[in-house]
Amino acid sequence: MSNPLVIAIDSSTTATKAVVIDTSGDVVSMGRAEIDLLSPQINHYEHDPRQWWDSTHQAITEAVSGLSERDRARIAAIGITHQRESFALIDADGNPIRPAILWLDSRAGEQIKEFGSDHIHELSGKPADTTPALYKLAWLKQHEPETLSGAFKLVDVHAYLSHALTGKWVSAEGSIDTLNLFDIAARTFSDELLEIAGLRPDQMVEFTRAGDVIGTLLPSLANEWGLSPEVVLVAGVGDGQAAGLGTAAIDPDLAYVNIGTSVVSGTHSKEYQFDRAYRTLIGGIPGTYVLEIVQNSGSVLYNWFRKNLGDPALEGGLDPALESEASRIAPGSDALLTLPHWNAGQSPDWDPFATGAMVGFTTGHTRAHVFRSIVEGTAMLLAENLNRVQEVTGRKLVELRATGGSARSPFIRQIFADATGLPIVMSEVDELSAHGAAMIAMAGVGAYPDVESAARAMAHLGERTEPNPQAHEKYVSWMRLHSRIYPLLAELMTDMKNAEN
Repeated sequence: MSNPLVIAIDSSTTATKAVVIDTSGDVVSMGRAEIDLLSPQINHYEHDPRQWWDSTHQAITEAVSGLSERDRARIAAIGITHQRESFALIDADGNPIRPAILWLDSRAGEQIKEFGSDHIHELSGKPADTTPALYKLAWLKQHEPETLSGAFKLVDVHAYLSHALTGKWVSAEGSIDTLNLFDIAARTFSDELLEIAGLRPDQMVEFTRAGDVIGTLLPSLANEWGLSPEVVLVAGVGDGQAAGLGTAAIDPDLAYVNIGTSVVSGTHSKEYQFDRAYRTLIGGIPGTYVLEIVQNSGSVLYNWFRKNLGDPALEGGLDPALESEASRIAPGSDALLTLPHWNAGQSPDWDPFATGAMVGFTTGHTRAHVFRSIVEGTAMLLAENLNRVQEVTGRKLVELRATGGSARSPFIRQIFADATGLPIVMSEVDELSAHGAAMIAMAGVGAYPDVESAARAMAHLGERTEPNPQAHEKYVSWMRLHSRIYPLLAELMTDMKNAEN
């Protein structure tokens, strides 16, 4: 097919999107369906896995309903990206035997302390943390052993959707890897990690590389949606890696940053590397890895401030007047520094008991100072993380490719550019993870010779924000102090958490 379309599925924590995209990266149509987030008790977050497929079916139905018969005939493939680290246990008929446990679930604190180690980090590429499935599976091994041992298969979102679309229980290596069950250098399941998780090798699904064809769409679905019977499913990758791919930040001197609910940044590597500054994931370009920085507090922290301490009429929404006032304050917020660990600490501390802190209050500080300091705290932490990534990998970054709701604020974008000392180029794509999945799918059906070529051709980049050299120099000085806050408070934070319990 000389001018194909692909359907990119992005199944996230709250909804599934289906986006029809052409070879230039333009969106032709899209659909969306919600997923219910379940929280049966504190720190427990779950899904009904059946909604993964129900929402996908609804989203694709909506996306293709507005297409002409000619455009439906152009659809050559479906690609998948999805929430990472979430998993379900199914029986031999494909039915879930308990609710799926999600990436943001933090029930497994004791298992993290028991099994997390430098050895597990080196083996899996992932420091001990609340997000990987490994520790939650160890929790099930202790609390629901019969459920775990009686499961036919452990599936991630990718494998669950693959089965619904093609009848095959197949995931992608960059998807299943996020469960923290891989010997990542060997790119296969680790017997040692499976033992910790309480799983047998026969309970694992098959997996393949991103861009490989998994199979043909089930005839009943092709007929229902009016698609060619030759439409194929192409193996994808987790949503974080897909978003980075969507910015075409694939050269060693480029990194992507998503200033969304969390701050997530990453850079591609052709070699396996590991360090506490980042977690290592299998990338969407076959043979590559992604070195990923994760900071739990991003837009969620800005929204928290605006909702609780901002203009009540805005209900936590963007506040141009507040940003204008904060923009007139010098870097460093008049010596008010924020440790942004409101939702625990990930890169580089990986401390599930870490909490937020603000240091340096005086009566001269205003609401605008506090807001600016919060934004600066997340930006300086990113700069510290990026500096360490560059130090341990020997690379020199020259540009950040940005996405995420808060990155659309010129005020926030400028602080991130000034703190990191790097130009920030905005992606013009709204559904960036789906965009990355579409790039992989296009390569999978031969529209481009490989995923890398598809990424370079289909990325849509826009506004560029240059760092202010004088502001960057000031932030470098403040970061010397900022980096000392967590080590000084870490023991106190743990003691406070223990006292609370």
